[in-house]
Amino acid sequence: MFPTRRQFLRVALTGAAAMPIAGQTLASRLVIGRPQPETGDYALLDELEHAAFEFFWNEANSETGLVLDRARADGGSPRRKASIAATGFGLTALAIACERGYRPRPEIERRVALTLRFLARRAPTEHGFLYHFVDEASGARHGRSELSPIDMAILLCGSLTCREYFRTAEIARDAAALYDRVDWPWMLNGDKTFALDWTPEHGFSHLRWDSYCESMMLYLLAMASSTHPVSEDCWGAIRRPKMVYRDHQYISSPAPLFVHQFSHAWFDFRDKHDQYANYFENSVLACRAHREFCQELSRRFPCYSGDVWGITASDSSVGYVAWGGPPIIGPIDGSIVPAASAGSLPFLFSESMAVLRNLRTYYGREIWKKYGFVDAFNPLTGWTSKDVLGIDVGVSMLMAENARSQFVWKTFMRNSEATLALDRAGFLPDGFEVPMMAQVEARAQGRS
Repeated sequence: MFPTRRQFLRVALTGAAAMPIAGQTLASRLVIGRPQPETGDYALLDELEHAAFEFFWNEANSETGLVLDRARADGGSPRRKASIAATGFGLTALAIACERGYRPRPEIERRVALTLRFLARRAPTEHGFLYHFVDEASGARHGRSELSPIDMAILLCGSLTCREYFRTAEIARDAAALYDRVDWPWMLNGDKTFALDWTPEHGFSHLRWDSYCESMMLYLLAMASSTHPVSEDCWGAIRRPKMVYRDHQYISSPAPLFVHQFSHAWFDFRDKHDQYANYFENSVLACRAHREFCQELSRRFPCYSGDVWGITASDSSVGYVAWGGPPIIGPIDGSIVPAASAGSLPFLFSESMAVLRNLRTYYGREIWKKYGFVDAFNPLTGWTSKDVLGIDVGVSMLMAENARSQFVWKTFMRNSEATLALDRAGFLPDGFEVPMMAQVEARAQGRS
């Protein structure tokens, strides 16, 4: 059973450092935020990554390699809806698993080759784009799903990671074919920013990927294409609004926390900047602001604290919602999303680890299943998601590995397209031609 609302209120009002856990003595209770040995942290992260890998291994079709959008947290799913974004995370997960020895290399390499062979040679496409949601056995469009350029970018990041890691002729050929056929200018639909999506029924959406978010990887991959590139002007066409929360100023729109995580799962933005920002440090600030935002929310929802925080787009008791902040986005109700802190590990390691340790210790019986943490849960109401989501499992696994070894960054950034993209976007090492802050703020607000 979860601790009761009254217990949470007692902790919030008295400042008690620990919650009683059934069957434990006072001396054995966890002290929230107590520093843990590094080996203990890494053991938990390895457990998290291994469980995540099991999702990507078990919930992928054995004939196509397509990964289900979601599955039961305790294993298995009656669904047949796969996601190309989950598949992109899954391809990267296979490379991590091979490096970690979770399964024999030949077995993993065969799965990677099978997946890329299907994607490059058999999966239905439109101008090189795959539909966001597809049938896991055939790759055919699922329902009235859309072509989503950001989900295609996630798939390509996964395929390029595998191309660089496994370095076999077949994997390299199919990963290149998958990337080279994408007609990026078509998805611009006559503008400098990408359309949100396209469907056969309605054509291009009137909405655009025109403001800073997780779409950095999309623009970078499109600029680096050797067959259908977009102009470098597209990078400058993205709006970069300034967010101010308490003492933190950073580039962001009101959005869930994942927008500051997804592109960073592959692209290494550390120690470099374009004319607008150092985006790694920008995400550090965004995560700090989010943690303090959750602390402030503890007045209404006493389950939140500086050591138990994290709200990003996820399942909820009323379905999938895009929530978070600051400022408040969506119907926040006290739910906690483990992927929010796991995806923040490279930015705020100690603070994120404190959350993961506390969630595992306090709520492990209820929220830790075969594939790791459930997607979300609410300790105030007792609601717990029965599922895990591929993209949330994926960002948790990739960012945990980056925090531990920088493996995904090191592997992905060996792709010539990754370095070319950053060059075309105007990135420089920190310390060279650092823009004046007044210019940065003006550009971030669209004044120049």
